[in-house]
Amino acid sequence: MLEQFSLNGKVALVTGCKRGIGKAMAVALAEAGADIIGVSASLELQGSEIEKAVTATGKKFSAYQCDFANRDSLYAFIEKVKAEHPVIDILVNNAGTILRAPAAEHSDEYWDQVINVNLNSQFILSREIGKTMLARKSGKIIFTASLLTYQGGVTVPGYAASKGALGQLVMALSNEWASHGINVNAIAPGYISTDNTEALRNDKDRSASILSRIPQGRWGTPEDFKGPVVFLASSASNYMNGSTVLVDGGWMGR
Repeated sequence: MLEQFSLNGKVALVTGCKRGIGKAMAVALAEAGADIIGVSASLELQGSEIEKAVTATGKKFSAYQCDFANRDSLYAFIEKVKAEHPVIDILVNNAGTILRAPAAEHSDEYWDQVINVNLNSQFILSREIGKTMLARKSGKIIFTASLLTYQGGVTVPGYAASKGALGQLVMALSNEWASHGINVNAIAPGYISTDNTEALRNDKDRSASILSRIPQGRWGTPEDFKGPVVFLASSASNYMNGSTVLVDGGWMGR
C-alpha cells in the first residue's frame, strides 16, 4: 500500500516554496521521492533554506525567481522552466498574497495585485504546464485554496474573491482534464501559523475568537500539509478529481 504514495522518479514544481506551507509541501514531496523545482518571488538562486532541506533528503532542487504579479515575468519563467525541465509531473500552485483593507478602502492596486498573484498567474501556469501533461496523459495539479474559498472573510475582498474563484477553477480544469489522466485538486488551509496570519495572531481578541471555533483547539502548522500534498501528488489519489480537501482543524464543521 505504501508504494502508492511513492513519488520516486517524479518532478514537482512548487510555487511559493520559500517559507510556510509551500516550503513544507516541497520538503514533503522530496521526502516521498520527487525532485523539486522551487520558485518564489524572492527565492535565493543558491543556498536557500528550502534548497538545503530538499537536498538533505537526497533529491535535486532547482531554484527560480518569478514575480507572479507581473505577466511578463510569469511568461519568462514558464518559457525557461519548460525548456530546462521538459517533464513536470506535479504542479503545486501555492504562491499567494493577501492585502488587508476594508472594502471601501480596498484600492485598485490591492485588488489587481491579489488577483494577479492568486488567480491569474495560477491559471496561466496550469494552462501552460497542463499542455505538456495533456500530451503525456499524466499529471497532478494541486492548488492551495483557503477557508475563504467557502467564506467571505473580513477586510480581504480581493483575497476572498481569488480563493473562491480557485475552487471553481479546480473543478473547471478537472472537468476537461480528468479523462486525460490529469488529476486537479486543491487543499484548503484553515487558520495556519504563517506570515499571512501574523496580524490575526497578534490581535489578542481576534486570535481568541478564532481558536474558540477550531474544534482541535490550535492553529495549524505548515507541517500539517505534508501528508495531504503527498497524497494528492501520488497514485493513491488517482480517482480524486475536482476536490478541495479541508485541512482546518475542524473549522468548517462548526
